[in-house]
Amino acid sequence: PAFRTALAKAAKAARGHGHVLIQGENGTGKDMLLRAMQAASPRVRAPVRFVNVRGVPANSVESLLFGHEPGAFPGAFDRQIGALQHCDGGTLVLDEVDRLPETVQEKLAVALETGVVRPIGAHHGYKVDVRVLSATNQPLGALEDAGFFHADTLPQLAPTRIALPPLRGRTGDIPALARHFLARIGEQPGLREVTISDSALAMLGAYSWPGNVRELQAVLFRAAVFCEGEV
Repeated sequence: PAFRTALAKAAKAARGHGHVLIQGENGTGKDMLLRAMQAASPRVRAPVRFVNVRGVPANSVESLLFGHEPGAFPGAFDRQIGALQHCDGGTLVLDEVDRLPETVQEKLAVALETGVVRPIGAHHGYKVDVRVLSATNQPLGALEDAGFFHADTLPQLAPTRIALPPLRGRTGDIPALARHFLARIGEQPGLREVTISDSALAMLGAYSWPGNVRELQAVLFRAAVFCEGEV
């Protein structure tokens, strides 16, 4: 039920233009849901940019999102258009948004509130219409209470929040997920489709799955590769 609720909420939110934040542990399917929402969005044919904040150096995040003018800082030889301006009329997807530096959080909050993006070193801003879909594996409310997330950012970034439950909270879905993954694995070159026994499903259901659905898929792939029989 919790997963069905999350999907229904995501489907409804995807048809709008508001910003959305997806929360959930690693491996619960946040990236897949973000991409599904983008595909179902009225902005699907507009510009889109996917940014994993964790993979961007902290001192480069502001420039990546907002852009910069020549000479804005040492090494800024050319003008760079930021992701927010690039996605004007479209969607910016931010994964692991909790890793944004606080100064960038503040600037992002202002940009989302005013609809104006100011590149580093620019004397004026640019009006943009951009939708932000973001994800985090951290409870942002707790981070905000602890002072790690700027208080002004969360209301702007996450007027709609969707929580994906961990796999241990939806163990009844494991048999269907297992059969689905095994069918997909069997389609890969050099592999064949195998079935799964009731005893194996019971074993999967008794495990806590700290890596969630991603871990389940990896376990089933290894099992299918080394399976000598048909089950």
